[in-house]
Amino acid sequence: MSIVFLNDSYMPMEQAKISPMDRGFLFGDGIYEVIPSYDGELVGFGPHIDRMNQGLELIGIDFKWDVKKWREVCETLIEKNSPENGGDGLGINLGIYLHVSRGADTKRFHAYPDNVAPTVYAYAFEIPAANVPDKSKAKAYKVATTEDLRWQRCNIKSTALLGNVMHFQHGHAQGYNETILFNESNEMTEGSACNAYIVKDGVVITPPLDNQILPGITRLMLLDILAKHTNIKVEERIVTMDEAFAADEVWLTSSSKEIAPVVEMDGKPVGNGEIGDVWLAAQTAYTANKASY
Repeated sequence: MSIVFLNDSYMPMEQAKISPMDRGFLFGDGIYEVIPSYDGELVGFGPHIDRMNQGLELIGIDFKWDVKKWREVCETLIEKNSPENGGDGLGINLGIYLHVSRGADTKRFHAYPDNVAPTVYAYAFEIPAANVPDKSKAKAYKVATTEDLRWQRCNIKSTALLGNVMHFQHGHAQGYNETILFNESNEMTEGSACNAYIVKDGVVITPPLDNQILPGITRLMLLDILAKHTNIKVEERIVTMDEAFAADEVWLTSSSKEIAPVVEMDGKPVGNGEIGDVWLAAQTAYTANKASY
């Protein structure tokens, strides 16, 4: 039985209850994070908490837990859901989902209510083992593309994810693993649930952060690792979809995917249709250095 955290208490998931008047339920009015852990070790914990706090501030939720409190919750969930403690069949690799909504009001009203306590929920779920720098073992992604029709504040990691869900479903319904999005100017933005990159002539290129793109934590870590530990050149600039279809390699990154190589877009091969050498070098460096974040 999975153990979850809800408003300062740990309990079996089946016992966790929130009010139907919770604004997270009614409006998607909240912020969330997903932090991976491998064999009990959290990856990117500090940057994830920083982004959560920034998101809460941006949408005006007055909730401030320090890093120590969040770490205590995450580590307790890992411990309580470990195989040694009868963790409902969960393995040693867990994602920790953190969710803060504005809380429950007595009525449904669009304006932010006063004097409402935020709802805090967290749970652990099994994730695949971390990527290894080995082309023969890597999952090769095939993706669809479509125009990005989401709202103009995609830099906020809001729990209101219907736009992302619909874009992901666009690819999933066609048998693809993800969907890469482009704006009205035919410029690549990101994936429906990840950041996106191209590689051309050995250079890694990714769109610059703005309101169209989530500031991904794996993106943050990867760009820092490439700068400090490799000779791979990185450019943050606008990427057209024509460039994406002509790229030697295409990647996706997220906390659960790490660096995911894309070998096919809209049924067309990326480069030679195989996982590339730059991906291998980047994944090697990421694997060696991610624990320091």
